Amino acid sequence: MKKGFCNMFKFRLPMIIAACLLLSITISINPIFGDNGTDNNDDTYKSLKLFTDVLEELEQNYVDDVNSEELIHNAIKGMVGNLDPHSSFMPPEAFDELQDDTKGEFSGIGIVITMKEKILTVVSPIEGTPAYKAGIQAGDIIIKIDGKSTRDMALWEAVNMMRGPRHEVVMITVIRKGEAEPLEVSLKRDLIPMESVRSAILTPGYGYLRITNFRMSTIDDIKEHLKKLELENNILKGLVMDLRDNPGGLLDQAVKISDLFLDHGNIVSIKGRQPGNTQVFKAFPDDEDRKYPIVVLINGGSASASEIVAGALQDHSRALILGTTSFGKGSVQTVRPLKEGFGIKYTIARYYTPNGRSIQAKGIVPDIEVEYEILAAKEEKKSIFDTMIKEKDLKNSLEPENTKQIKKPEQPDNKSKKNPRRLDSDQLVHDVQIKRALDILISYGVFSKLNAN
Repeated sequence: MKKGFCNMFKFRLPMIIAACLLLSITISINPIFGDNGTDNNDDTYKSLKLFTDVLEELEQNYVDDVNSEELIHNAIKGMVGNLDPHSSFMPPEAFDELQDDTKGEFSGIGIVITMKEKILTVVSPIEGTPAYKAGIQAGDIIIKIDGKSTRDMALWEAVNMMRGPRHEVVMITVIRKGEAEPLEVSLKRDLIPMESVRSAILTPGYGYLRITNFRMSTIDDIKEHLKKLELENNILKGLVMDLRDNPGGLLDQAVKISDLFLDHGNIVSIKGRQPGNTQVFKAFPDDEDRKYPIVVLINGGSASASEIVAGALQDHSRALILGTTSFGKGSVQTVRPLKEGFGIKYTIARYYTPNGRSIQAKGIVPDIEVEYEILAAKEEKKSIFDTMIKEKDLKNSLEPENTKQIKKPEQPDNKSKKNPRRLDSDQLVHDVQIKRALDILISYGVFSKLNAN
């Protein structure tokens, strides 16, 4: 059954925030203290000597007194930050914020941001948050926060300024394509919920599972929602898994979620320069029998861990992927604490789907391409998330590798929730991508009965 769904259709299926950072795939948090025991070559010593010469020159002769510690920290920040868009050196307050992003909740305005050519840019607003309600859009360039210019501002600094006590106001100034003048938007901070899973019954027998990010408890939440869907429907005939606008999160959650629907083979492999940063994650049989067909929805906001799930299910012919091409973040980061509360996040590996595809700067290509559209509101054809920047647009983005891509077949969110745990199915079926996914699942059920006779 796992392969029959896709083969039936002849598809060839071989990867938050006051502001919330585009979440990296974090595989370890280990301390770094002292010397690593390796010998530096002569060129490294010469460069370090140059660094100390410059530092000494500035300390002695710069027009004003300089803070040597601050100069060194800035130098480290530049060294790490220029490696790729997802590597950074973090002071204690930024390191603490990163840890909070994978658990609990925080008070902020609710946007995902990144740096594009050193410009603070909105990747997406988070549904239901102050930024979302105020009309902040993907692609908006934030030039000021509370009157302070964001030029040369570090990403963590912007996050810090936009987070704060609940109900207090923060003013952001944005430049938007098509607007002649900058827009000033006053936003009252509120709690940004970390609930990552919601569900609904689209029609009897067919479930809908929405995953907004991958946090520490996501796998447990998914099991709870699936259990409810399976019990309420007696026999679940099909599932629509919505990974649209999901910026990613924790690697282990992506692996465990994929393993819910796979019983053998690779889920994802990571390959780094060091042997210790190379690993293969495999699927194992599960006690629960989840053989129902699945359609996974993705778009340009589906990144990182969500691309791992989509890629694994696609390569195993376990799900049909529908929507638009994903973000294309195919790299793995590790987070390491340093002395005195500092931390460093840096890229250690690329990841590969079960068929050996690297999606770095390429993205997951859907089996069926369907643009976002709301029925009865056709003038809003494209989601703002499908116009957002992608991994390949980021400065110093890792180059894609020449691995084979699956050729897609040539075929042509505004979701209202009644409560934190269940969605309004009447609203969902007005979403063209969800409706198309549901039609495919129902059609598969019809053809399966015909073949059985």
